[in-house]
Amino acid sequence: MFRPTTKMLSTLGVLLALDVVLTRFLSYSVWNVRIGFGFVPVVLAALLFGAVPAAVLGALGDFLGALLFPTGPYFPGFTLTAALTGLVFGALLHRKSGVVNTLAAVALVQLVLGLLLNTYWIHVLYRAPFAALLATRAAQAALLSAVQFVTIRALIPLAERLKGSVSA
Repeated sequence: MFRPTTKMLSTLGVLLALDVVLTRFLSYSVWNVRIGFGFVPVVLAALLFGAVPAAVLGALGDFLGALLFPTGPYFPGFTLTAALTGLVFGALLHRKSGVVNTLAAVALVQLVLGLLLNTYWIHVLYRAPFAALLATRAAQAALLSAVQFVTIRALIPLAERLKGSVSA
């Protein structure tokens, strides 16, 4: 049975606040494209605690960010994508954060969740043509893939150092 510790919950609380700030305030956003480092707290949660805590963090970060600092109408599809992002990062990076796993995680998150699923949610929400959205969002996916890969590889040693202090 999963039993979170006080240290784990407090760490996740800080990561949740960081997620909202990085996503809502420190990213470049237009209506169908967002580029930033909002993925960093979710990746740290995945590296430190695994898939389920990272998925919960992703979902809560999206929900609270949309509730407290809306940039448009709330749409639960984006919350689902945020949860799946945490799940993918946790499943592929927790305790096995090699280069191949990092590449696989970034590819799944950027190509399947970011490019296809989020583009579909934008299409549903705004009735914009899917193919046209896909074309404009492909550049975002390419840029963020490189940024995510480099950032995650840099975060892995930090997470290794933090593991002992947040898991006890």
